[in-house]
Amino acid sequence: MSFVPRDGEGEEPRENAGDPAHRARDRMEHAREHAREQFDQAREQFDQANERIKERTGRDLILAIGTAIVLGAIVLCSLVFIKGLFVIVALAGAGVGVVELVMALRRSSRNIDLIPQLIAVPLVLLPAYFLDPWVHWTLLFLSLALIAVWRAVAHMASGDGAGAGQLVTDIVTGCFIAVYVTFMASLALALLREDNGEFWVIAFVVVVIAADTGAYASGLLFGKHKMAPRISPNKTWEGFAGAFVVSLAAGALLAAFLLDLPWWAGLIIGAVLLATATVGDLGESMIKRDLGIKDMSDWVPGHGGVLDRLDSILLSAAAAFGLYHALSPLVML
Repeated sequence: MSFVPRDGEGEEPRENAGDPAHRARDRMEHAREHAREQFDQAREQFDQANERIKERTGRDLILAIGTAIVLGAIVLCSLVFIKGLFVIVALAGAGVGVVELVMALRRSSRNIDLIPQLIAVPLVLLPAYFLDPWVHWTLLFLSLALIAVWRAVAHMASGDGAGAGQLVTDIVTGCFIAVYVTFMASLALALLREDNGEFWVIAFVVVVIAADTGAYASGLLFGKHKMAPRISPNKTWEGFAGAFVVSLAAGALLAAFLLDLPWWAGLIIGAVLLATATVGDLGESMIKRDLGIKDMSDWVPGHGGVLDRLDSILLSAAAAFGLYHALSPLVML
């Protein structure tokens, strides 16, 4: 005797396609799929744009932004919470910058001694924050004398046959490193020790970063006319124009809301710091071009070396120190 199953017998029960819960799950699944497709498309477009930027500028944009955020957070926290911690940040930055420059010069057959350069870093930076200004200046000249004597003794002991002209060149180059990196970094600490100095350090660093970002974005979007093709081929006048607008705006806002200065004083701050940041950047580019290198090192992901990030800041620290003493009386007005 055979049994013929009725319709529906022997089959798994199916969900009612008209069930509201079933329709809601379908819509959610469709929405997830659509969102996933959109995300994949956006990521692909961003990766393509990042590759184009990398080809044009030689920088990985994502890596550079991530590194900048981390470094910026470290600097900002050290200034806002315990400003003495910024002394450690400055010592580390100056020390690594000195090592990078000495190593780059050595690779180009310059005779530069690393030990006296590293001795000079704390010898010049620490008095700028903890001791009187005359001690700071005295120890700067003592550091320069140490660098010169060390090189002269090493030159005589080596017996390599190099002439007096080479010795003078090596001494001048060694002293230049101490002034360009170590002394300029110490002026940021000299500014820090002043009343509300931490706010001035924040302000001048923010203006320099804003100028650099404005130049990068404007140059990338509109850059056509080269600013200094023999020194820095990627810099354009359109980028400089963008940096000019952004730095003046940042200076005015910081003066009014952070430094308690008139907004027009911020325009002066923005213009001066833009000038020093540009000169510092071009100056380091000229050094690298003379040495035949693209970056001082690859120690800072997405940015090159520490000195590649400090080039605009070092000269601006000296300018900010001068601006503090020139504009601080306006706070009383």
